[in-house]
Amino acid sequence: MTTSMPSGFSKKSLLDYTASQRGSFEKTLKELVEIPSVSAEPRHQPEVAEVVSRAADLMQQMGGEVRVLETGGHPLLHARFEQSSDYPTVTVYNHLDVQPADMSDGWHTEPFRFVQKEDRYWGRGTTDDKGPALTALWGAKYALAHQTPINVNFLWEAEEEIGSPNFESTVKRHKELLETDSVVVSDTVWVSRTRPACPAGLRGLQGFRFFLETGETDQHSGTSGGAARNPVAEICQLVADCFDAKTGDVKIPGFYDDVVEPTKAELADLKKSGFSTATFKKDHQFKSLRVTDPVEIMKRIWCMPTFEVHGIEGGYHGPGVKTIVPPRATAIVSCRLVPNMDARKIVKLVRAFVKEKNPDVKVQAEHGLPAYQGHTVGPHPDAIRAAMNFAFDKEPVFVREGGSIGAVVPMEKVLKAPVFFLGLSLPEHGYHAPNENYDWQQAEGGMIAFADYFRRVAAIEPAS
Repeated sequence: MTTSMPSGFSKKSLLDYTASQRGSFEKTLKELVEIPSVSAEPRHQPEVAEVVSRAADLMQQMGGEVRVLETGGHPLLHARFEQSSDYPTVTVYNHLDVQPADMSDGWHTEPFRFVQKEDRYWGRGTTDDKGPALTALWGAKYALAHQTPINVNFLWEAEEEIGSPNFESTVKRHKELLETDSVVVSDTVWVSRTRPACPAGLRGLQGFRFFLETGETDQHSGTSGGAARNPVAEICQLVADCFDAKTGDVKIPGFYDDVVEPTKAELADLKKSGFSTATFKKDHQFKSLRVTDPVEIMKRIWCMPTFEVHGIEGGYHGPGVKTIVPPRATAIVSCRLVPNMDARKIVKLVRAFVKEKNPDVKVQAEHGLPAYQGHTVGPHPDAIRAAMNFAFDKEPVFVREGGSIGAVVPMEKVLKAPVFFLGLSLPEHGYHAPNENYDWQQAEGGMIAFADYFRRVAAIEPAS
């Protein structure tokens, strides 16, 4: 099917559109950000449902055919903007749930109060992922209003931040409803503001809790210390046995067996990506790093697996020194996985290692996410390159993404549709960090990029 391209897609026309829409975009972003849709905390379950309901109202107001799908957990929102069965269908994936946030974490403003300072928006969810979600929606709004021969669907999840535990089963149940020709995800991060980036792959994730209990209550260290086991100390020792904190090297036997090292071509792409060690440190507010070579940093955050400690609970945390031997301790850890690594195998390796080192420690494996190998060649990646170049005057580099998106592999597997990425967030925006923010420059460029991407995808000849 060959179609003529719609008019109205000049840069000037799109800039006029974004300027006219800025007020309504910011008003809607404020409404969504001020709903504390923290999927990990049961007390926020009503707010997660509320943010999905508000998003459903928004889609309906824009003319979408909306379905809120029950998952057994938090709901999943699907909206269809279908013009013709003869047109290709693109599904845009984003998520509406957010990470926990509290002023005590180091926020300068209330995390669930939308604060605008000139062109920048502050608040939890502004960049991860409510801002990019609305940006894509406003881009689609323009493309559809200008008779682009394409159908655009939206799939907005509310469990991404807890690993998408119910996503695949829900997609399977509604496979016919969710049918699509391709998927585009806007939940990834650029190398820097001056260097757009698209993932050539995502790392997977496997989380764990290590729990040790050696007593029932706190005991006086003067009367029992030395003879009593100290679970906090033992948990710390176990974590130290798992990996070298100075180098980051994992010491669990077999952990690296299935890792495929980056190729010479991938390393060459890393070298020309525009990554800067100084900018990386500034954006993430690091005082020091394990390594300083830019290529080595990129390998570690994008191409290699990790073992990280997120928290250790146990013992006394108040003022002064309370001289007790605590009865129990917990360590929360996770491993980022790269393509070809199997989360189930990693669970077995970790369980066996912990059993050998301290058989009294209980290992609880959390929901695992597989790694994903992305697409970098073909008409859709070419359309992304062209659209981002058109919008931001800079062609993106294709590098691996260090984070994980649990919905990606199920979408490609169940829907039999290739998944692509058109991310808009910047390192300085503070994914999962205090003082998360987004800005109009990225939103405006993103609307233009998405509108242009839909125009270009509409022109792709269907596979024979």
